[in-house]
Amino acid sequence: MIDIHVPDELIASQTQYNGAAGRAFVAALPALAERCLERWGLRPDGPSMYGMCALVLPVVREADGRPAALKLQSVDEETAGEPVALRAWTVAGAGAVELLGHDPESGAMLLERLDERRPLSGEADVREAVTVLGAVLARLVAVPAPEGLRTLGDAVER
Repeated sequence: MIDIHVPDELIASQTQYNGAAGRAFVAALPALAERCLERWGLRPDGPSMYGMCALVLPVVREADGRPAALKLQSVDEETAGEPVALRAWTVAGAGAVELLGHDPESGAMLLERLDERRPLSGEADVREAVTVLGAVLARLVAVPAPEGLRTLGDAVER
């Protein structure tokens, strides 16, 4: 059994925004992580990270030594289209993180690992950071949304 640390901030966020469902999601994270590590032949490779809705574990694929990130999140309206969009952007060469694996039932994704020690927020020159962000966004929005995904226009109309 591998010790999976779920940060207090993720627990608080899930509890605040998702109530009982968030607490259940957090409680299930260690077992889900174990299943994904085994399924994809991964070993942990650093401390847990998190965002508003996901636990992210730095991992290494045992088969080829490739560093990756295991993102564990619940499936909802906000997250359901993420793997579809990542595939479309990868195929188009748009510069998004590569999707290496996806479990539709749990929402777990195995992603290309970027260097988490070099966040864009750490760029000293704000103009340079905005230039980089603008270039990435321009590449992403140039790719038509895959059929069935909600678009920004859909959200605006709602």
